[in-house]
Amino acid sequence: MSPQRQAAAHVSAMTFDAMVEQVRYEGAYPTHDRAEQAVREVLAGLGRQLIGNERVSLAARLPIEAALELTAQVPRTEPLTGFEFVRDLAGRTGGTPATARWDAGTVFAVLARLAGEDLVSSVLAQLPNGYSLLFGRAELAPTG
Repeated sequence: MSPQRQAAAHVSAMTFDAMVEQVRYEGAYPTHDRAEQAVREVLAGLGRQLIGNERVSLAARLPIEAALELTAQVPRTEPLTGFEFVRDLAGRTGGTPATARWDAGTVFAVLARLAGEDLVSSVLAQLPNGYSLLFGRAELAPTG
C-alpha cells in the first residue's frame, strides 16, 4: 500500500477542538485560546521542516484544521536542528526558549499519539538532530 493510501486509511477521528483541549490539559495552559496558539505555531514550524511522504502522511492523521496549518507552510531548503527550531519558535512567538520548548514538547506529545510510532520514527529520520527530545524520545549519540 502506498504511503498516501496508508495515510488516508488513518484519518484522525479527533476534532481540532479536542486536540487543542488535550494540549491545554497536558501543557497546563490557562485557556483554550493559549493552547490553540501553541498548536498552530508549533504545527506551522513543523510544516516548515517536513517534506515528502512524511508531511502528507502526518497531515492525513491530523484534524483538518491542524493539517491545514502544517501544510500551509513552505518547507525550508535547510531544516533547522531541534535547538534552532525552538529558538525560531521563540522568536516568532515573542516567547522565551523555555516556553517555546514547552509548547513544542506538549504539542509534539499529542501529535505523536495521533501519528503513531512508525510515522513518528519516519518523521524523526527526516529531521536533523534535536527533535527526538522534543517528541519525548531519547536521542542517542553515536559512540565511537
